[in-house]
Amino acid sequence: MYVFYLHGFASSPASGKARYFRDRLAAHGLTLDAPDFNLPDFASLTVTRMLDQLDAALDARPAGPVALIGSSLGAFVALHTAARRHEVAGQPHPVTGLILLAPALDFGADRRLDAVAEEWRRAGCRQVFHYAYGRPMEVGYALYEDARRYDSGRVNIDVPTLIFHGRRDEVVSPSTAIEFAASRPTVRLRLLDDDHQLQGHLPEIWQEIHAFLDLL
Repeated sequence: MYVFYLHGFASSPASGKARYFRDRLAAHGLTLDAPDFNLPDFASLTVTRMLDQLDAALDARPAGPVALIGSSLGAFVALHTAARRHEVAGQPHPVTGLILLAPALDFGADRRLDAVAEEWRRAGCRQVFHYAYGRPMEVGYALYEDARRYDSGRVNIDVPTLIFHGRRDEVVSPSTAIEFAASRPTVRLRLLDDDHQLQGHLPEIWQEIHAFLDLL
């Protein structure tokens, strides 16, 4: 089995969570692959580009089942990658398990962005703080426009899925994950007394991930 970690928006494969899971998987003889979605440049980031980058990383591996761990926007990409590959019969890299951390399932449909979307469109780009680079950086409006093509509510695949979401998450509302899990029997949701980063529960999350991967 191959395990991939998909980092969140304005983050990187060197994030604290990525390092945490990489170390623990290594202790069990598993390598954690983590594409850098900031490449070739952050300004031209789109969901479609992320999906294509992940497809290329998967196809570079020998055939075998895949588990995806995605954080925030990375979880959105994980879900839609699984859906895309589910549609291809005889897929050499089937996604057999999803682990979604504070998933931004409504990315592109988040009404909170409506207030800035028009200004973003007119300017062509928007400045955000990039946590991996430690400075403000510009990202193009194409990110928002492209994301609207992907509707998580329409994704309904029979892939075992484990979701962790903080009840105090002020970046991505847990209500979206609650609604998503309620109508899908293969999805198990764990609500935690934590914020978007889930840093206070990483050991607990790892224990559940470890058991989940053993089942896969």
